[in-house]
Amino acid sequence: MDFIGFFFASVWGIFLFLLSFAFYFLPTIIAIARRRDNTLAIFLLNFFLGWTFIGWVVALVWSVKT
Repeated sequence: MDFIGFFFASVWGIFLFLLSFAFYFLPTIIAIARRRDNTLAIFLLNFFLGWTFIGWVVALVWSVKT
């Protein structure tokens, strides 16, 4: 078994997982960074409907609008 190859494969796998996780929750991260009053509602929309892409876009627009 190639330990070095396995190690770097798992490191890249974890990195890509965390990157995709952060991208999926980008609307929530933006809402937290901008200290929005409705961060919980944006998170819930993102969590439950973000997979539909339309829900993700709505959450993203909601989190960046002023």
